[in-house]
Amino acid sequence: MAVILALDTSTPACSVALNLNGVVLEDFRMAPRLHNDLILPMVDQILAQAEITLADVDAIAFGRGPGSFTGLRISAGVVQGLAFGADLPVIPVSTLAALSLEGFQKTGKNNWLAALDARMGEIYLGGYHVNKVAGNYEIRPLIDECVVKPESLVAFNEQFDGIGSGWCYESVLSSLLPDTPEHALVDLAPRAACIAELALLKWQQGEAVSSYDAIPTYLRDEISWEKQAPRIGKR
Repeated sequence: MAVILALDTSTPACSVALNLNGVVLEDFRMAPRLHNDLILPMVDQILAQAEITLADVDAIAFGRGPGSFTGLRISAGVVQGLAFGADLPVIPVSTLAALSLEGFQKTGKNNWLAALDARMGEIYLGGYHVNKVAGNYEIRPLIDECVVKPESLVAFNEQFDGIGSGWCYESVLSSLLPDTPEHALVDLAPRAACIAELALLKWQQGEAVSSYDAIPTYLRDEISWEKQAPRIGKR
């Protein structure tokens, strides 16, 4: 097992978690525009709660996006600083994958269409299949992450349940599914606890990177607002 510190500031939520040899501790707060003030004290508090120091951590994980430009910069900057200072590897984790894991943990359902409100009439979107086998989580992408206008999407081949703030467009997204899903979990945000769980999988698979490569995934270019072309459909 490993000791993994995880943090996320990709949305109005601010959270820090510690995966301590399979036991996850978390501090989760809805704190719009307070991420800069809260994140480092929250890191100190959770390490103190576990009675360890940063030197006892094996890797630092963070929600690499998609999400708020400012929030992603904050988390990446904090992680780069902590990891460089302590000579630790970094594990970037998709915020949409973390949302999908949260949906599975809350409901036991496997297929999740995770979406975050990207503003400007667009959403960040990704589809995942989540399961737990022999006590270990498994997660597999079904739809590539993209930023897209909901009305430009075509019908999906898979049936999904919905999670995340991007499901403010629930009527549009639901109409693209083979069957009408239950009401989406619109109010849920990515959590550092789920990022810590997924980071452990990546750690076991040797997917940690150096602090220099702790780079956010914006999907949308901040200056030109050009969009990456989405690949929609079943893999």
